[in-house]
Amino acid sequence: MRCLGPQPSTAESEILEDKRILVSQPLTRGPSAFIPEKEVVQANTVDERTNFLVEEYSTSGRLDNITQVMSLHTQYLESFLRSQFYMLRMDGPLPLPHRHYIAIMAAARHQCSYLINMHVDEFLKTGGIAEWLNGLEYVPQRLKNLNEINKLLAHRPWLITKEHIQKLVKTGENNWSLPELVHAVVLLAHYHALASFVFGSGINPERDPEISNGFRLISVNNFCVCDLANDNNIENASLTGSNFGIVDSLSELEALMDRMKRLQGEREDEEASQEEMTTRFEKEKKESLFVVSGDTFHSFPHSDFEDDMIITSDVSRYIEDPGFGYEDFARRGEEHLPTFRAQDYTWENHGFSLVNRLYSDIGHLLDEKFRMVYNLTYNTMAAHEDVDTTTLRRALFNYVHCMFGIRYDDYDYGEVNQLLERSLKVYIKTVTCYPERTTKRMYDSYWRQFKHSEKVHVNLLLMEARMQAELLYALRAITRHLT
Repeated sequence: MRCLGPQPSTAESEILEDKRILVSQPLTRGPSAFIPEKEVVQANTVDERTNFLVEEYSTSGRLDNITQVMSLHTQYLESFLRSQFYMLRMDGPLPLPHRHYIAIMAAARHQCSYLINMHVDEFLKTGGIAEWLNGLEYVPQRLKNLNEINKLLAHRPWLITKEHIQKLVKTGENNWSLPELVHAVVLLAHYHALASFVFGSGINPERDPEISNGFRLISVNNFCVCDLANDNNIENASLTGSNFGIVDSLSELEALMDRMKRLQGEREDEEASQEEMTTRFEKEKKESLFVVSGDTFHSFPHSDFEDDMIITSDVSRYIEDPGFGYEDFARRGEEHLPTFRAQDYTWENHGFSLVNRLYSDIGHLLDEKFRMVYNLTYNTMAAHEDVDTTTLRRALFNYVHCMFGIRYDDYDYGEVNQLLERSLKVYIKTVTCYPERTTKRMYDSYWRQFKHSEKVHVNLLLMEARMQAELLYALRAITRHLT
């Protein structure tokens, strides 16, 4: 089933060297700057299934760092690799090099040089035109036309309208067919969300076989995975409670488990009115405004985050309007867009069938991946066993959607406030909305009694919730264009 492209020639290798982004040394060993190497390596040595999956579904043909970290959850990894392999290599509306170029454009919105470099390699291996890697002014106009939807999907998907779709499908010789556009949208959403996983999990750059003295790290700003200065060293993973002024983490864990049990009991005893549910959603939506990435709670100087991110020319060549970023769905002091009521346009009833109709089979693969991550559980929390984590998983998924203005009528948003502590909310908002700002300190500051594999599970949930939110807005706009 593997369908690897030809290996690059010497000339292509020289182009590769020229087109990859900045090189510097990582400060840690292993696939992640946040997770001790031995924890990931142990998981990979015992799991033959991971090696089989890589042989079957990896486009690069090697066990890369993302796969190594995801292999802490092999069941999910299979769904992930199958769907990614399908969108990059199997029959589909777009030519192979275009697929990788779109991945580069998507990753560039978050300055994710790890993914950019990976797809620069793949773009050339699949026959891409090297000149395109000089930047957007060198690519065909129809690819350039994806800029607007790439920007909106990545940062403010609620602004996408049927007019954006019409512009793309009705532009004369440069028009996109609907199947091509759906393929492009799926790729964009996939790679925006994957950038969240890369930064949220502290994924290290790949060890480059061509460089004898170690790793090739690509750092593009002050908030990349190499931000391990001061007390952020990988060996210093057990941060003391006094650093953050919070209660002892053991009693914190017990308190969280008590709240989960209580909420499950309350749900069986009484149901809040629809009016009360709406009020709780609006309250949570407004409160998310005050969850600031780079919150003073984490001892980060706030001004660091107010300044525009410095984007190197290496990355900016693949995007337009680099200053455009996430803005809270419910902005302070202004009337904003209507909430997206999930019941009016659901993935299960609407998005799934539209995607499958225009780009066959990808709907099934994405659906399996969403269900897999949402239902994945080992019934454990830290050292505790036989724990029902359903309420916690739902709170994580729905909180991401809440930040994108998506509301579930049948969900009590009061649960979010009871289950997600402030440091976790800061982490979720950063990883989901500004992934390039994620630091090890943020990762370490929440759920300090939990295993690294459990935090990776959180990152998988955040990634898939984000991807689904982007798809819902884009597919709703396509549906409106068709009706």
